[in-house]
Amino acid sequence: MSSADISLTTASLAYTVPPVDGVRAYQKINVDPITGVRENNFSRTNHDMVIENVRGKEDQYTLDNSGFQFVRSPAKHTSFTNDEEIEREYYPESIELLKKLTGASRVVIFDHTIRRQRPGVVDDGPQNRQPVAGVHVDQTTKASIARVHRHLPAEDAPGLLEKRFQVVNLWRPINVPALRWPLGLCDYRSVDPSKDPLPVALVYPDREGETYGIKYNPDHRWKYLRGMTPEEVVLIKCFDSVQDGSVAVFTPHTGFEDPTTPPDAPNRESIELRALVFYD
Repeated sequence: MSSADISLTTASLAYTVPPVDGVRAYQKINVDPITGVRENNFSRTNHDMVIENVRGKEDQYTLDNSGFQFVRSPAKHTSFTNDEEIEREYYPESIELLKKLTGASRVVIFDHTIRRQRPGVVDDGPQNRQPVAGVHVDQTTKASIARVHRHLPAEDAPGLLEKRFQVVNLWRPINVPALRWPLGLCDYRSVDPSKDPLPVALVYPDREGETYGIKYNPDHRWKYLRGMTPEEVVLIKCFDSVQDGSVAVFTPHTGFEDPTTPPDAPNRESIELRALVFYD
């Protein structure tokens, strides 16, 4: 059975439930060495959601209308085993790809994460990142502006912030097709931006970031590209400074367990780059 033969799947997605006392939600980035979990003050609740396979209809979804965009673009760098090589070889080709696809004048990649699914292994550091099982957005507006100040020269930041900019993730399977624990993406046109996102402080040992947990909304329309290959990428918009209702501002997303996954499918491996995307 090919990936195009399955048009819909239903999966249990974990949505964020705000803290009961109305305090600011937070999550520590590192796991507790004793409990093996990340300390936080909110909970999650699972909801079964229908997820549409858009293979064959990829061109209907763009960064501006839905908040995500699928593209076939084989990478020159294919090993993804050494961070220095990734930064030296994969970053430059990805910057050029992002510029070509978005029309941006400047792209700055500020980090990357490699995820290798290892059942039973604790997600306790950069080398052991597992697929994320929770609906989220990587950056809030506050965090996106802070990223510009953090990663761009001080003399450049004010001018860049006066024009349109975005935070865009570039996600790619590595080594094998992503049949197991694929990536689900929520069409922004089904999101209520005034009610669905919950700011969550992301507490690092030396600083604080901020992400969005996403609250359950039965109107959410979920999509995925079944069996994404290493020759395919998806651009995921996490922030857009244009917030007048004309374009998608962010894309809730999550890894999920697909009940249609073949039992012999290999464990998922993927890389995501996070980039600041600027326009003249």
